[in-house]
Amino acid sequence: MEQNIEDYKLIFEKEGVYLHTNAKKSNQDTTIPGFIRIVERAGVPALEWSPLEDEGRSAPAVLYTKKDGDGEEEDANYDPGYEPDWAVISTVKKDREHVPVRDSGQWSFSLPLSELYSLRRARFSLGKNFLVLTSRGGHPLPPLHFHRGGTRELFRAMNRYIILDQSPVDGRLFLAYPHDPGNLSQSFDKLQLFDDGSDLVSRFIQDPYATTFGGFSKVTNFFKVALRPPGPATHSRAAHDPSFPPQSDEEPGFELINCGVELGPRPDVTRGRPLDKWEEFLDPEGRVKNPERIKEIVFRGGVTPTLRKEVWKFLLGFYPWNSTRKEREDILRVKTDEYFRMKVQWKSVSEEQEMRNSLLKGYRSLIERDVSRTDRNNTFFSGNDNPGLTLLNDVLMTYCMFNFDLGYVQGMSDLLSPLLFVTQNEVESFWCLTGFMELVHQNFEESQEAMKKQLLQLSILLKALDPELCDFLDSQDSGSLCFCFRWLLIWFKREFSFEDILTMWEVVWSRLPCDNFHLLIACSILQSQRGELIGSDHDFNTILKHINELTMQLDLQTVLRGAEAIYLQLTQCKELPLKVQQVMGLYVPSSSEEDSPDSQASETLRLLAESQAGAASCDSAPVPTYP
Repeated sequence: MEQNIEDYKLIFEKEGVYLHTNAKKSNQDTTIPGFIRIVERAGVPALEWSPLEDEGRSAPAVLYTKKDGDGEEEDANYDPGYEPDWAVISTVKKDREHVPVRDSGQWSFSLPLSELYSLRRARFSLGKNFLVLTSRGGHPLPPLHFHRGGTRELFRAMNRYIILDQSPVDGRLFLAYPHDPGNLSQSFDKLQLFDDGSDLVSRFIQDPYATTFGGFSKVTNFFKVALRPPGPATHSRAAHDPSFPPQSDEEPGFELINCGVELGPRPDVTRGRPLDKWEEFLDPEGRVKNPERIKEIVFRGGVTPTLRKEVWKFLLGFYPWNSTRKEREDILRVKTDEYFRMKVQWKSVSEEQEMRNSLLKGYRSLIERDVSRTDRNNTFFSGNDNPGLTLLNDVLMTYCMFNFDLGYVQGMSDLLSPLLFVTQNEVESFWCLTGFMELVHQNFEESQEAMKKQLLQLSILLKALDPELCDFLDSQDSGSLCFCFRWLLIWFKREFSFEDILTMWEVVWSRLPCDNFHLLIACSILQSQRGELIGSDHDFNTILKHINELTMQLDLQTVLRGAEAIYLQLTQCKELPLKVQQVMGLYVPSSSEEDSPDSQASETLRLLAESQAGAASCDSAPVPTYP
């Protein structure tokens, strides 16, 4: 049938969308490449898929039949390859009058968006992510795989006609609601205003007000969703309600966090000069007069090598910022005694004792192995029988006595070696390590919950910043960002040169300009590689290989400028998603939340912002102050 060109309008089109006729099998015969489109036919929007070989032909609808059948001929060979909890079909009836049985066009479909009930992300046995659409009749269409990404662009296009709202009970399921209030009547029957009605009369007699308004409250909640104006997608209930249990199977790579949010242009950023003066920031008794100003300078330019030994001890909490010279001498004396008491504990363990202490023996074995291969190209640790290696070993063994619950975990030697290199002192490097570990010790816990959380937070940030890149990574089974694990575990220690990592760490230790700035650094690196990744033939393995090959190939100043520019871009967004605000520590709770345990952290941030503002007013240098 010919299509009137005046009645046809193409709204969205994406190539490289594979329809899987049997998701249980991974051979090419069960995957059909094609186009996904949103079109308007006579003003009615519809979602359509057609194979590449049928390009230019109008897509016929695919007709499904229920499990119990209706007497029509069914294709017993159709196997959807999955058993979703909402599935009500096991066979499909095709339009045989127009389409031959073996023609891939038999899988083409056209679904009016008004008939879309839900869409869900699923992962089947062949290990790829699929998009499964279900009609209001309860019939799921064959699963679609976006080989080249594009799901988020599809969502944005669909958002012109319908609202997609995340299910509060399944983080992978999104329900479709109409924008048009005239269509609301079709969904009232699903509200079950008075539950099943089994005891409606008795409940109404006992409490007519509660029964009546309990039903109308459902109408109110329904209208909140159905009449929500087009714009940023709402957050899931779990994001707003801390009491709501988190969904363990939520797949953050599919969250509509960016839909409708315009971040605006990313500003240009310039780096500053490193901190090269110290004594002028001290009062006559040796107190640091303006620690916030020092942190600002460190954030913008780092610290000159000659001052690192002193400044790092403040940044890592070994010395309080308001301590005098005399107090610091006392602190050093006490901490020295404490360190050697702990060192004697493991030094005095005999070989016979250690044979009966498998935990200590295991720590010693791991430390000896890692020390022998940590930064051996650095002259401080190079060669055999190097005293630097002995100090590295002793400090790590002593840390096991300081924190025996955590002990030693691979990667901790990477954190210590720069500290030992800068301080050139066993005691000072140990206490600097304890300060550093206060920031990252959860990275090394066996549960790995902190690492999972950081990867999730990184995913949230990347979705808001670059949904196209996030979509591509997700299409290649890399949406979990697991290739960033090493970055976050040891704060990019193996990605940059030894000298660069000294600068990066002191910049992050300044705690400016926001929480989790190291995640913005990761976003900066990933976005710098988007041109290499998107549009290429990369898959999961080659993406991992490419990321690993970035080691020693990144320019630190470019990365830091990019991370700060990302921060400024996000904070200038007036509709920044709540989850992004929470990751960056920018979320200000409402008055009802002020008495919660989390309010203390927000108050601390407010006081810090005020102190920084005061510091900036005392100095005329044009260095931006961050909240």
